[in-house]
Amino acid sequence: MSTLSIIFVGFGNVGQALARLLERKRKMLDEQFNFDYRIVGIATGRHGMAFNPDGLPMENVIAALKTGGSLDSFHTGEKLRDTFDFIRSSEADILFENSPVNHKTGQPAIDHLRAGLEAGMHVITANKGPVVHAYKELTELAEKQGKRFLFESAVMDGAPIFSLFRGPLPAIELKGFTGILNSCTNLLIGLMEDEKTFDEAVSYAQSIGIAETDPSADIDGWDAAIKVCALSTVVMGVPITPDQVDRQGIREITPAMIQEARAAGERWKLVCSAHRVKDGIKASVRPERVRPTSPLFSINGTSSFVQFETDVLPGLGIVEGDPSPDTTAYGLLADLINAVRGR
Repeated sequence: MSTLSIIFVGFGNVGQALARLLERKRKMLDEQFNFDYRIVGIATGRHGMAFNPDGLPMENVIAALKTGGSLDSFHTGEKLRDTFDFIRSSEADILFENSPVNHKTGQPAIDHLRAGLEAGMHVITANKGPVVHAYKELTELAEKQGKRFLFESAVMDGAPIFSLFRGPLPAIELKGFTGILNSCTNLLIGLMEDEKTFDEAVSYAQSIGIAETDPSADIDGWDAAIKVCALSTVVMGVPITPDQVDRQGIREITPAMIQEARAAGERWKLVCSAHRVKDGIKASVRPERVRPTSPLFSINGTSSFVQFETDVLPGLGIVEGDPSPDTTAYGLLADLINAVRGR
């Protein structure tokens, strides 16, 4: 049995959920996949960095972070200059990169992942930015290094979208997709249907951790747009960036519009789509009224849905119900297992 050394860049809710999931699955990883692990390093933007080649005491680390503490007290060895020094000096087997998403450039996550690959690690991320802005570069570097660049959790958390198109659907032609890919806006529209004002809906979403302090990335459609780009780039093979998406958020949806749709038996949804056209991809993110006959109609709360249009499976769809950091963590765990067994 091999023991993998793991490092994290970014250790927020998802990273902590993954650490707990790894511990819960430790026995299964040994019995079914013949490996053990130790978490040897964590680098964060606000709480410092820690590295210990013998493994970090994760319960103590997570407890310290919950009270706003620093990781520095858990560090052993020479002082680390920066995140890149942390990555390169760790000699780890696996890098989980989950720093905040930069929709416009994908940085610094791209450079973190590149450094991990160059240092001989498998690199795994839930970060959409590198998938959109550096998919070809990082995939080619991973192949050159004999490693994997995996990112199942970048869209719809732990739902197996990217891996679905890697193997289980050979010789299929994907013509396009339509779906609800941003759970925050889906929740906000639902709250407005329950007669909350837009501001009240946003405040509630922030109070339960679904919306950020600055929710503009969700509300203005940027998060949905970059997910459309990730799917187009990877599963359709046509790289696009968010500025190529016809994007409109939900700020203009009013209570009167909600009521008008309800009177007609319809609902507003932030609909994401991309379809092949003669000269590439036509992609959009925009509010649309959907009828009860649409599979989007019954997607409630923070759930997500995507339906793929293919040449042989015209109605292939995936629903993810009410995701959480735990579901995102599962996608990262699945990537780890697939990297280790070469899939």
